[in-house]
Amino acid sequence: MDVRDSVYETLRTVVSKVDVIKDKQLKDHTYTKLGGTADYFVTPKTYEEVQEVVRFARREHIPYTLLGNGSNLIIKDGGIRGIVICFSKLNNIQVTNQAIVAQSGARIIEVSRVAYRHSLTGLEFACGIPGSVGGALFMNAGAYGGEVKDVLVSAKLMTKEGDMIDLAASELDLQYRTSNIPANKYIVLEATFQLKEGDPEAIKAVMDDLTHKRESKQPLEYPSCGSVFKRPPGYFAGKLIQDSGLQGKQIGGAQVSLKHAGFIVNKEEASAEEYISLITHVQDTVYANYEVRLEREVKIIGEDLSRINEQ
Repeated sequence: MDVRDSVYETLRTVVSKVDVIKDKQLKDHTYTKLGGTADYFVTPKTYEEVQEVVRFARREHIPYTLLGNGSNLIIKDGGIRGIVICFSKLNNIQVTNQAIVAQSGARIIEVSRVAYRHSLTGLEFACGIPGSVGGALFMNAGAYGGEVKDVLVSAKLMTKEGDMIDLAASELDLQYRTSNIPANKYIVLEATFQLKEGDPEAIKAVMDDLTHKRESKQPLEYPSCGSVFKRPPGYFAGKLIQDSGLQGKQIGGAQVSLKHAGFIVNKEEASAEEYISLITHVQDTVYANYEVRLEREVKIIGEDLSRINEQ
């Protein structure tokens, strides 16, 4: 048995056999519909299974990558070496009084809907954010004036050594589209949100309004990673891009959206290389015109296809 088969068989003893796939196509798990394959794709159903996978990977010196809903993410064409741990099956949401405890793989949109159904206010801003709870904490996701740090009380995390810990929200250094989760290599397992009792009709009205704004302004008809760039101080990224004459600019199958210049869409079966090249072109052009360096909000991971082909 070669090394790859040995790793595969060992993983199948850690989690259910059906929860381990070798050479899994990752573009099926990203909103951009981009990305190569994962050596091993694992979907744990319990925190203990996550723990065992992490400890096995650490013991055998195998790299591992965490994957939520794949919304704010670009995976390169060469895919990801090692183990991809997907949290899609850790998606339970529980409500106790005015608190909601949601597992990492639950969609933050669904958490906002659960809050509405229980007449709880505070998460309306999240009704259009497509990412997972884990991803929302990772980047302190926000929209329309609200953000995760406004309602987060605490989080259950796992360290890179595989130990489970509980931290208060104040210990996560939540700032604009950042936290200390990536720097500390924490794995988000669950989050506790503290909300307030509200009027269900008023909550629904806000969510309906935000949904309408999202659907009318964002290019939801094409695959995309969402808003590509952070808002630069004193400017709007979309307007800088539009004023630079880049709206509609296309490299291969990737295009700066005609509907909202802050979005880059996968219009015609783009490769990740084309998508990333367009991001770089937008950054360089805006800087040349306005001396403003647009900072990516989207995360880029994985291997270049050219590097894989050389091996």
